[in-house]
Order: sequence, then C-alpha cells, then structure tokens
Amino acid sequence: MKKKVAFVCVHNSCRSQMAEGWAKKLGSDVLEVYSAGTEEYPEVKPRAVQVMEEVGVDMSEHYPKLLSDIPEKIDILITMGCNVVCPYIPCEHSEDWGLEDPSGGSIEAFRKTRDIIKEKVEDLIKRIKNGEL
Repeated sequence: MKKKVAFVCVHNSCRSQMAEGWAKKLGSDVLEVYSAGTEEYPEVKPRAVQVMEEVGVDMSEHYPKLLSDIPEKIDILITMGCNVVCPYIPCEHSEDWGLEDPSGGSIEAFRKTRDIIKEKVEDLIKRIKNGEL
C-alpha cells in the first residue's frame, strides 16, 4: 500500500513543489504525493519549474495548493523549514527538512536546492522501502 506524503511550506511555490515533482518521478511505486502551502500564492516560481525541467521533471502543470486541497489524513508530513509553525496535520510521521528558500536568489541557488531535495526524497523512499517509515 502506498504511503500518502505531503510536502508543506508557506506558499507551495518552490521547495514543496520541487519535492512533489521528485517524489512523483522517483517514488510513484510507494508514494501517493501531495504538496500544499499555508498561504495563497499566485504561481509556482518560474525558476523552480526551469531547474526541474533541466533534470527531466515536468512541473509545467503544477500550481500552488492550500492545506485544504490535500487529504485530511496523511501518513508522512514533510515541512521544508519555513520557520513558521504549521497547523496541526494528522500523520504517522513528520519531519522538517530545514531547507533555505532560494526564492529571490540565483539560478544556482535553485539548482542547489533542487539537488538537496532529490537526495532527501531518495532517502525518504529508501526508508519507506526498508520498512523504517
């Protein structure tokens, strides 16, 4: 049975979207993937879409979602390190990845964040497959 995982940050416009993209590409066999934010935002950051396209992950159809757009009960909650208190979301496991927001930074900052997120998603998938989560 697939684990429901939600990647959450404030605007759901960059880090959580990249995590959703990687998780769908790399873990579709074990994950049911969602991402959401705590505040409305008009679009996914174009540089986030661009750097993911560079590695073959299409996020052209992604759009910011709110917590109310994802299931009420998930298995795994991953917060991105937004330095805000997230609302309570029922889950079996939660962790904060403590990622700096590259928004407003260079394209290289977005690439660095993309690569860190890929490593973290790969580790998450490995832990699920090993029965650790």
